[in-house]
Amino acid sequence: MFPGATAEREGTDVRGQEADRGGANFVVVGAPLDATTTFQPGTRFGPRRIRTFAETFDDYDRRTDQYFSDLGVADHGDVRAWDDIEAYLEWLEGTLRDVVWEDAIPLTLGGEHTVTLAGARAVEPEVVVSLDAHLDLRDAYDGNPLSHAAVMRRILDDVDSVEELIVLGARTGSEAEWERAADDDVTVVAPEDVGDWSFGDRLEGRDVYCSVDIDAADPAYAPGTGTMEPFGLEPREMRDIVREVAPHTSGFDVVEVNDRDDGQAASLAGKLVREFVFSNAAATVDASRSA
Repeated sequence: MFPGATAEREGTDVRGQEADRGGANFVVVGAPLDATTTFQPGTRFGPRRIRTFAETFDDYDRRTDQYFSDLGVADHGDVRAWDDIEAYLEWLEGTLRDVVWEDAIPLTLGGEHTVTLAGARAVEPEVVVSLDAHLDLRDAYDGNPLSHAAVMRRILDDVDSVEELIVLGARTGSEAEWERAADDDVTVVAPEDVGDWSFGDRLEGRDVYCSVDIDAADPAYAPGTGTMEPFGLEPREMRDIVREVAPHTSGFDVVEVNDRDDGQAASLAGKLVREFVFSNAAATVDASRSA
């Protein structure tokens, strides 16, 4: 169970409202898919490691004056993965769509980045914000259109609601990917520019899905990932992006954590999940007070 969360269908939410899911505002879903990792496998262990290394985090958040355990977070557990990627994504999509239909926000713990396609299908956002070292805009990799290296291309091509993709921290890609990234529906911000870049009002009034590939971080901070790429983002930069995007976001995931470090990648992933929850919940409270 994710620390500070209740088991699914237990408890009430922060507003004391009962719902079919037990009043949850956020639902953690593990998606341990590890089928197309191209260098160092191990993403099947990602959800477990994120939960484990998040155990030491304090319940209280001083910045937002909130307790994580008060915010209606439920842990669904893992959706067991198997080798039929298309079938697995359909099953995962159904699980995440159930969360959305019950007015909660799915928090998916990967697993390889391919699982984000299920999240986007379930949430049907207008904008996808991806923190990633890679563009993931290949039409296919090794002949597989459902490779983790093609996930953002699949989302742009196959999820009708998506109007725009914003990739923050990308620093590598094939020539064809960079050509696709030059189209009007894609914005790419290099790591060295992220600190001074702003969303402005481009998220206002739009439904957003936020995906964090842990390799967006420089590998000095998160070596436990499959395809490390130097010269990446600082953890505080990633935190600031998540905080800014969270009030507009209806689905969130953190992916590509594996078991090949001492917990650096998993602890960063777990902390970003919590930062998302605190920021989204605080924005919801502020909005209700001003209504």
